[in-house]
Amino acid sequence: MDRIIEPELMEEEEQGQAYAQADFSGPNKQFLALFAAKFPDFLGNGRVLDLGCGPADILVRFARRYPDCACVGIDGAEAMLAPGRRVIEQEKLSRRITLRCQCLPFAGNEDCFQAILSNSLLHHLHQPQVLWQTISGCTAPGGAILIMDLFRPGSIESARQIVDTYAGNESKILQADFYNSLLAAFRVGEVRSQLQQTGLKLRCEEVSDRHLAIWGTRSW
Repeated sequence: MDRIIEPELMEEEEQGQAYAQADFSGPNKQFLALFAAKFPDFLGNGRVLDLGCGPADILVRFARRYPDCACVGIDGAEAMLAPGRRVIEQEKLSRRITLRCQCLPFAGNEDCFQAILSNSLLHHLHQPQVLWQTISGCTAPGGAILIMDLFRPGSIESARQIVDTYAGNESKILQADFYNSLLAAFRVGEVRSQLQQTGLKLRCEEVSDRHLAIWGTRSW
């Protein structure tokens, strides 16, 4: 099944609310567990960047787990960031988490980050090289990188079954977005080709029946 791209940004207020209210605790906990497993020596300090952070649930969880880090989350849609801003204020994390409405590529300049996170951004990008360009420019030497995303199933029927299994009780908006995201996602071989083309020495493999992960430390 060929890739079918979807809109890069989710700019509708209804989408932001749907994602903020949906239960992503399972995949988000998996993301944090995977980070801890891949980077057991991570000290938990320094600056952390979350690319395509959405309502910032992963960033809030990360900040709680690593209380000495300072976090920046970026997303191209203010509608997705707005619920996260409210949670950050309620959790009294405003001094440690900053959210910015900005599209990729993101230039880190002198502000390199000791950890780069991203969950469910890659499949939105029409030109995925902007993600790898940002990672290359923003990661400090030896910095930890973990990207998790969906991978494209083998058929339309498989995509529908995945939506029914994991989002059957969610809103119609979220179900439609999930289905479109599955069709827009990359496969492991495609991601490995992207990494090879951009010179990033990162690993990529499937980590669930619908997710892949890309990880490594900056060695370039």
